[in-house]
Amino acid sequence: MEEPILSALQDLATELGVAGQPIEGLERLSGGASLQTWAFRLGDRPMILRRRPIPLAEGDARSVTLAIEAELIRAAADAGAPVAPLIHVSDPSGPLGEAHITARIEGETLGRRIVTDPRFDAVRPGLARQCGEVLARIHSARSPQGLSEVDALGELARYEAVYRQSGARRPVLELAFRHLTRHAPAPVPAVLLHGDFRNGNLMISPEDGLVAVLDWELSHRGDPAEDLGWICVNSWRFGRPDRPVGGFGAYEELLAGYEAVSGRSISVERLLYWQALGSLKWGIMCLMMYGSYASGSEASVERPMIGRRVSETEIDLVHILETLA
Repeated sequence: MEEPILSALQDLATELGVAGQPIEGLERLSGGASLQTWAFRLGDRPMILRRRPIPLAEGDARSVTLAIEAELIRAAADAGAPVAPLIHVSDPSGPLGEAHITARIEGETLGRRIVTDPRFDAVRPGLARQCGEVLARIHSARSPQGLSEVDALGELARYEAVYRQSGARRPVLELAFRHLTRHAPAPVPAVLLHGDFRNGNLMISPEDGLVAVLDWELSHRGDPAEDLGWICVNSWRFGRPDRPVGGFGAYEELLAGYEAVSGRSISVERLLYWQALGSLKWGIMCLMMYGSYASGSEASVERPMIGRRVSETEIDLVHILETLA
């Protein structure tokens, strides 16, 4: 696997602006079959390669192509959001297949380290406001063609269909479906959403805080409160339920940062609705991961471990639904 990628990258050296320099330190960072991430150096420039070895399945409207992801990175950068600068977009018919290359940004992405490591003590108090400011910039960016548009009732219907098909019967999830369907907020004009903006997809520097937003694969258009609610889901707090925004901040800080940049005020109640919907969706995903292990279709121990986290989402839902009642 490594040799063909190494050879293809070396052939790109001139186009990448470092002719005559060898590719060094090629290392695969992720183990997923559908999307791979590789780190390497070309001369003194550290870079990241993202490639999809297997094309997206027909009708997969949730994941965007890497060419669209590249457009999203450019659009976010133009809007002032911190991203890893785009260097190259590969022709899908070439030796790398569907791929793009960005600069490698230094920092930390592991959520638990970000919320506990003393190295981040200086920047942690400002992270929630930074996240609000960055989301406001992303939401103001132009949307590439071909993105899906999502609303609350559509998401509820989609995930309830998956849940019913699973055969599971979880009282808290049943209550959440009923309550969220009955109390869906009035629609607002759709904006570009990151779609997976959370602690774990953010590059955090001990000196500068949030320095890059990563993993644009699930971007779509919809209610801005969807992104704001997703980072507040309890599962992304890494053991700090007292700090609802990513395990490092408060709702008020997130919303204040958002309003300062966008000029748009979003209520805590609307955010909480989308947080509840986010917890419900993640709970269904956890059930599906356990189901794939229980059925024997997946042997990975990671699947049942994640499956157990459905109880975490149920606790979050109980607290939120009590607040919204």
